[in-house]
Amino acid sequence: MPSWLRGFGLALPEHSIAQADAADFVLPFNADTEEQARVLRGLYRRAGVRRRHSVVLESNADAGVVQQSTYSPRSAESPLGPTTSERMRSYEQHASLLATLATQRALSDSQTEAADITHLVTVSCSGFHAPGFDIELLQTAGLSPSVARTHVGFMGCHGALNGLRVADAFLKADPHANVLLCCVELCSLHHQYGWSPDRIVSNALFADGAAAVVLTNDDAGAGWRLLASGSVVLPETLGDMGWRIRDHGFEMTLSARVPELIKQHLRPWLSDWLGSRNLTLDDIRSWAFHPGGPRILSAAGEALGLQREQWAVSESVLADFGNMSSPTILFILDRLRAEAVAGPCVALAFGPGLTIEAALLSSA
Repeated sequence: MPSWLRGFGLALPEHSIAQADAADFVLPFNADTEEQARVLRGLYRRAGVRRRHSVVLESNADAGVVQQSTYSPRSAESPLGPTTSERMRSYEQHASLLATLATQRALSDSQTEAADITHLVTVSCSGFHAPGFDIELLQTAGLSPSVARTHVGFMGCHGALNGLRVADAFLKADPHANVLLCCVELCSLHHQYGWSPDRIVSNALFADGAAAVVLTNDDAGAGWRLLASGSVVLPETLGDMGWRIRDHGFEMTLSARVPELIKQHLRPWLSDWLGSRNLTLDDIRSWAFHPGGPRILSAAGEALGLQREQWAVSESVLADFGNMSSPTILFILDRLRAEAVAGPCVALAFGPGLTIEAALLSSA
């Protein structure tokens, strides 16, 4: 019996910044020369992002003046910015607020009472504390104190697809289960200082957000049905994508090989995976690519022989919100749902490993 994604809830920090303003704002943290400033602005401009939301902002930055208190220009005393403990204090302060808002909206959208949720699956890779935001949701969203909690941690941008797999397993094990999946990421807390073009690319992409979805076995009404999920770790790619805890935040590693690896490996693996379900690439009517960046999107599309309009929704979510890591794929699925696109739909995301995660969905 397929699981049904009954209702979505999305949440963003109150304040946001246009990408051009963000590039100007980070110059004191990352650029030492006019040439570096020129390159940095170019990297931000080509990131495919128009606007991003962040918990570190204290006002919208449309006037070109960024009000925030988390980051300060480099100095001899603080060349690498806030310590990880300082960044984690911000995570602890803000994560549960966004998670609660996304949860409340998902419950409302699905017309589900909080007390009816039997299982809670939470996803995050950008911060940790215990008790975590999963326990805080019991109070802030009115969930039962006896709800079964499972946390999917440090899986990166494909974490929501791992969470869907866990939720689906609970539903298959218990026909009366109602599962809430909640993803929250505060990636802007991990802005990296200094001149490193690879890390500046990450700085230019990542943003904050939360998304939740209620999954049930009830087939009444419209929605996405989760038919299958798949995963593969590509050989000899351990160093090509990483996300490591360091003294001044979590450091992202993204090698220049990743787009080519996707072009090389995605189509043969996905064709085999779909073939095991009696489907071909031509049978797929819609696509949800996690937007790791413009080159990741185009590499996936090129590998699968698609036209750009076939991943336009993923591209538009990247432009509107940036890469929010795990919640982003749920933003895309919700937008595809609102547009009433046809199924089957394949959702794809890429993460440390190098890992490809996939979900096969159909529309009601």
